[in-house]
Amino acid sequence: MEFEVGPAGDLGLRLAFAASPQPALTHRLLSIQTAAREAFADALIDSLVGYSTLTLFYRPLTFERDRATDWLICQAEAVQNLDTANTAGGNTITLPVLYHPRVAPDLEWIADSKSLTTQAVIDLHCGAEYFAYATGFAPGFCYLGDIAEALAVPRLDTPRQRVPRGAVAIADRQTAVYPCESPGGWRLIGACPLTLFDLTATPASALSIGDTIRFEPVSEAEYRSLGGTF
Repeated sequence: MEFEVGPAGDLGLRLAFAASPQPALTHRLLSIQTAAREAFADALIDSLVGYSTLTLFYRPLTFERDRATDWLICQAEAVQNLDTANTAGGNTITLPVLYHPRVAPDLEWIADSKSLTTQAVIDLHCGAEYFAYATGFAPGFCYLGDIAEALAVPRLDTPRQRVPRGAVAIADRQTAVYPCESPGGWRLIGACPLTLFDLTATPASALSIGDTIRFEPVSEAEYRSLGGTF
């Protein structure tokens, strides 16, 4: 599997694999991220795992580009054989979801556009496990894949100015839960009553890259009992 290591600004490096996203690759990127934190310690400011990339950011005056590049190449070469990659790791998390038009303005539209019943949409969404490939867009926003092709729909042409916290959404072959109120262009199919991002908690985000996520339908009464609001 081909890869390249290149600059990410004046104080960063980016490792990019020429491969489609897959859990085995993500776990290997996570292992390199962990090794980098140990190898560079305080010299490393931050690190970010993407679908097939790892970006490392270093402190000024401590960044030795040649040394860091050689180290990153060695790490990438060591994880070439994905067939034998250890894909263990990450938590399995079940999220309760209320699937109802009252909190899901796009649920019936998706059902109609796909010639499905709303229950079929719910069953398809809940009938799979999703892998957390990346985070971004907003703190705690986790990109989960892959949804059934039968549910794949494009983003809204015009994003909503306000998407409520906890909104469960899909776009293309991905699904996600909005961890806080924000603008957003994904199709809303439900609502999760749990708090998924809290700066006072450790860790702040309930979902992490490498986790496996399941969605479980709940009634309106259960949704309210878990803290959900309308």
